[in-house]
Amino acid sequence: MPQKPTCPMTHKETVDRYFLEHRAKLLDIASFLDRLDRSESVEKDYRIDSLLKCIQVLLEENRGRTETILNILSDSSTDPIDIAHEQGASGAPKPTNP
Repeated sequence: MPQKPTCPMTHKETVDRYFLEHRAKLLDIASFLDRLDRSESVEKDYRIDSLLKCIQVLLEENRGRTETILNILSDSSTDPIDIAHEQGASGAPKPTNP
């Protein structure tokens, strides 16, 4: 049974309405990555690792990209922590040490 489209706009209408907005977002991400490349020190950072995983997901042909990216950027732990070591969210879960 064919899956019913869930977007009321046509492909062309969607592109016409949203392309420039998302073009700007891509340029913003590229600028951020260029800034990192130009920094004096290079450090391993779990947030950048998560961002790069998300970029790989964007390149896949898959209708579940949004859910996959949300899962990459979400903390799926269920155990409460004793103390918060940071104020605010970091935007990506820190890897757990086995």
